[in-house]
Amino acid sequence: MSSRSPDESRLGVRPYAPGPGAEGEPEDPHELLHRARRLTALGHPRAGSAWERAATALRRAGGALAPGDHADALDATAFDCRGAARPAAGPLFFRAADLHERAGERGKALVSRARALLAGLGHGPDPGDHPGHGLDAGYDDGPGPCSGATTVARIAELCERAAALHALGQAGAVETATVRLLHGRARAALLDTAPNPVAEAAALRAELTRLIEVTAPHPGDRAALGVRADARALLGRITAPDDPAAALAQLRAAIEDHHAAGRPWPATGHRLLLASVLRTSGAPEEAAALLRAALASDERDAPLRAGDRARLCLALARTVAGSGPEGADEEPALLAEAVDHADGPVRDVRVGALARLRLGVLYAERGRCREASALLDEALTGFGEDGGTAARVRARAWLADCALRLGEPGRAALEYARAAAEARAWDDPSQGAADDLAAAARSLHARARRVRAGGGDLSTDGPWPGLRALPETSGPWGRYREDVYGQR
Repeated sequence: MSSRSPDESRLGVRPYAPGPGAEGEPEDPHELLHRARRLTALGHPRAGSAWERAATALRRAGGALAPGDHADALDATAFDCRGAARPAAGPLFFRAADLHERAGERGKALVSRARALLAGLGHGPDPGDHPGHGLDAGYDDGPGPCSGATTVARIAELCERAAALHALGQAGAVETATVRLLHGRARAALLDTAPNPVAEAAALRAELTRLIEVTAPHPGDRAALGVRADARALLGRITAPDDPAAALAQLRAAIEDHHAAGRPWPATGHRLLLASVLRTSGAPEEAAALLRAALASDERDAPLRAGDRARLCLALARTVAGSGPEGADEEPALLAEAVDHADGPVRDVRVGALARLRLGVLYAERGRCREASALLDEALTGFGEDGGTAARVRARAWLADCALRLGEPGRAALEYARAAAEARAWDDPSQGAADDLAAAARSLHARARRVRAGGGDLSTDGPWPGLRALPETSGPWGRYREDVYGQR
């Protein structure tokens, strides 16, 4: 029995890779099994590859993973579902939950079930994505996604069941706290859709503060420290719009807690959040220093994943933008590096598309229109795979501007018209984009008509000023949805 499943093959989950340093790993199946269990207990990013090696060795020796071990292997596999493989996470967590139940691990089963429900709310991984929470999403036990409100309600039921099991000694304190944390993540994802977002944020902050207090009596427990760190990071994220100073304190404490637990690998997402709050609070130099240190870090036991390196490069490029001559040289180099890492073995389509869009706009601003057009075309393909109406509108508008400056007014008018049509067709009010995109649609439509008419006031000496008024593209609209790559 392999720890890999038909779900993984069907949905494109990448094969396990031993990673650097694997040459010194044991070959004995029981030693490999012990190592996989140890890495799982740590929440280590190499747990998935360790389980694959253990499962393969056991199969060759005529054995198989027990249900509890198989469940842990599936959990680890689900955490590895990034980029194009992200849709596989929900089903894998549900299978893990069933196996935990068979193994009598009822607390673990609730955690896996909560993670499965969280895997489909539809806006991608949280900036702190790592083994320990994961993906903001929500799958029903059936074939289709369920609503955000239903997801929150179902995880709330799991919280009640976890508390009851804990009282009976059938679920651990950390497992119970983890389910509460996942419930907090689901609530945070929906803050901007609440009738009173500010009041709901205040209630969630109070709940997270209680969760942090619950984990405080376990200073020597690495898993408890990890839950506390994640709770602090979430608290910092939803506090940032109302009290940036308090948010900075919580995010710094989250990173310290992860290091105190000997688990530095989850801190990449928290550093991105911290840098974002620093940048928007008027401390871009400190934000840049933080991101540079993260890129330069060399954790021997857990080197940066290519996807995390891409995200850090993209955030640093945004941070140094407009910072003078040095930033002008560094920004395109960072964006190009982000593209390279995002196109690695585990593709991150959205980060790659964002990096191409930003690099394309940068080249267009500097008059390198042919190079810009190629990048913008590629970005449009990426956004077509991974959503982003505002991003597509922005990419098409800049593509039109490049075409006009390259002496192709027909193509320019067509792209302006397409951008206007996409902006006009936006009908999802959940991200608060309606007004911004309606204004963009009017402006782009007028621009398309003017280009078609061949008006004498069409300058091709530089970018059309109306491009600056287009909506931001890096993340969703909303007061409580932090965009680690942009200004929101």
